[in-house]
Amino acid sequence: MGHGGNVIDELMTDHREVEELFGKIEALPAGHKDRKVYADQVTMELIRHSVAEEAYLYPAVREHVPNGDSMADRELEDHATAEQIMKDLESCEPAHAEFDRLIGRLMTEIRQHVADEEENLFPSLRAACPPEKLDELGDKVRQAKKTAPTRPHPSAPDKPPANKLLAPGTGLVDRIRDALSGRGKHH
Repeated sequence: MGHGGNVIDELMTDHREVEELFGKIEALPAGHKDRKVYADQVTMELIRHSVAEEAYLYPAVREHVPNGDSMADRELEDHATAEQIMKDLESCEPAHAEFDRLIGRLMTEIRQHVADEEENLFPSLRAACPPEKLDELGDKVRQAKKTAPTRPHPSAPDKPPANKLLAPGTGLVDRIRDALSGRGKHH
């Protein structure tokens, strides 16, 4: 993912891509092996997206948006919940009933999070932040997604500067593991 445009356009395009993957999961019957492939792809996209938001979007919200601290804190709580669900999902097989329960919870969580960002946070940021700052944040978010981890690390720090220090190394290890295992790819 890396689309161009300001930070809001970039992140909204990510949201559409994740929703498209959710649709593919929902279109398959329970227990179908490809549900796991798509769930892995969703996890990889969501982790990269979350890392970029935590590194750049939320600090900008804290700095520019009135009441930004409480907005950012709420979004971080959403991320922590989703990341724990993704961690639980990682070890779950698609034929297991727990897989369906977890993927259902993840889709509900993410859809609520997306709606909150798009209806509240993004309009507030657009109103409070100069367009050139939004463009600059878009570039930073695209860069962050290139080095971000692709697997959930629920115990990793989610606030700057610690999250920026950890992400590149963790991301590299995750991408090597993904390449070796073929994770997120159809075989």
